[in-house]
Amino acid sequence: MFEKAAMLFLYCETPVHAGSGSSLSIVDLPIQRERITNLPIIQASSLKGVLRAEVERLKGKQIAEALFGPETQRAHEHAGCVSPHDARLLLFPVRSLVGVFAWTTCPLVLERFKREATATGINVDWQVPQLPSNSNQALVASETEVVANATVVLEEFAFSATTSQDAKAIAEWLRGNALPKSNEYQQWKEWLPKRFVILPDDAFRDFTQMATEVITRIRIDQEKKTVAPGALWTEEHLPSETLFYAPIFVSKPLGDKNKIPSELKENDEPSAQKVLELLNDLATSKDNQPYLDRLQIGGDETVGRGIVKVRLLSKLKGQASV
Repeated sequence: MFEKAAMLFLYCETPVHAGSGSSLSIVDLPIQRERITNLPIIQASSLKGVLRAEVERLKGKQIAEALFGPETQRAHEHAGCVSPHDARLLLFPVRSLVGVFAWTTCPLVLERFKREATATGINVDWQVPQLPSNSNQALVASETEVVANATVVLEEFAFSATTSQDAKAIAEWLRGNALPKSNEYQQWKEWLPKRFVILPDDAFRDFTQMATEVITRIRIDQEKKTVAPGALWTEEHLPSETLFYAPIFVSKPLGDKNKIPSELKENDEPSAQKVLELLNDLATSKDNQPYLDRLQIGGDETVGRGIVKVRLLSKLKGQASV
């Protein structure tokens, strides 16, 4: 049974292609999406794999196996004690007529996040404003840069802008708790409340379906200098500046107690508290020491895709971030 929990935030610094395989639609390689809402996600299996690789790089194979379980051929020995869930969408950037772009979200996404934050023991002290799904209204904070003539224009769609204290409170909370904490993000945290927009659920869903990046890729035949047969395809990517969150639940390490590393024990007993402390330490910047700073998620690593900045938030130490 899980004893501790934390929330992992993933901020896309480059387009991200967490793929779902081939498709018969107009996009050959679409991204992963929820079946019910059709909102983009990053599946837990993808997230667990990259977390395991980073923990092994930073702390060694023994710690990685204690946290995430042994390799496949020894998987019968014990399960892992760290369970990341699917990373769900929290903020989606959309091109704006003024202010360049807006970070958008919707009541459904915010209610979900609030529910999962509560499950991980994180205090969320704001209320989710209500907007009818078929409304043409958008909620913004009091100081906004994406409103012109009382209207928010995103892509080619216009919404009537309404100032909301709830929207301001949510933007301020996300600025302080979800965006990366390192110095290079200071300006982004200044921009977030000014470019924060809450849309109706249906409109937000439509933007996440129609405003992703679709990239055409080819492979050249080196002798003919033309596209190789069958080597022209399209890929869907989540745009840069997208924000995801993923709950992480922790239990005490399993398996042979004598093989569990001492740093995961308390009074010589396996401890979920120590596991969470280790995760917090991994996500905390130290002087000239490697730490869990960025992850590469999904495909296209060799063409600079899939880079996300991470931040871990837990009840244990309040905020542990880069």
